[in-house]
Amino acid sequence: MQVTTKAIVFSALKYGDTSLIVKAFTASDGIKSYLLRGVLSSKKGKLKTAYFQPLTQLEIVANHKNKGTLETLKEAKVFYHYQTLYADMAKNAMTLFLAELLSNSIREEEMNEDLFQFLEASLQWLDMHKDVANFHLYFMLSLTRYLGFYPDVYQIDKPYFDLLEGEFAAVESLNPMLRGENIYYFKTLLGTNFDAMHTVKMKKTNRQELLKSLILYFELHLQGFRKPKSLAVLNEVFNTYV
Repeated sequence: MQVTTKAIVFSALKYGDTSLIVKAFTASDGIKSYLLRGVLSSKKGKLKTAYFQPLTQLEIVANHKNKGTLETLKEAKVFYHYQTLYADMAKNAMTLFLAELLSNSIREEEMNEDLFQFLEASLQWLDMHKDVANFHLYFMLSLTRYLGFYPDVYQIDKPYFDLLEGEFAAVESLNPMLRGENIYYFKTLLGTNFDAMHTVKMKKTNRQELLKSLILYFELHLQGFRKPKSLAVLNEVFNTYV
């Protein structure tokens, strides 16, 4: 079936000498993987290698057989042209991290319009704003709402957060817990939005510790989730430039 849809690129892996396997989240069918034969050697085709950088927002024409196999892509064009995402070093490191995070988190081959719109709008926000040091933290928290394990804020006044149970607690347990300064920042991020998150001022060490805890939160609640390999690059860039 031929489909015209928006898509957000998660990854592009070289296949053979001239081809790519592109994994993307589509507005019409959720996660899809496409085999792009000869795209690395073709200079005149409708598919350009530059279109398949992490988190590029495309409009594509594809053939979807929906049999769990690699699909084919007929046409692609950039739907939203990023101005800063690949040029800014900190944003570029964040882009690589978020693309890997999303690829490890979203598996469904089915339409999820709300999730697609969240990703689309969030990435455009990141592209258009300068003060983005907390973006990945707030993005990860917001993403859990669509993945089904958003923190239970019913008892948000409690001094601890149980990462395994996904809820606030009055006392510590043997489960991994958020506490101290980090739970303060965690609660503050839960109560803010994209436009106000720059007002959450935290030290680099706190930002790294909170990120580490959020990755553990994903690992505990998503079967098969793998810690992004790009985490080390993100931390190094943020320690140097942010």
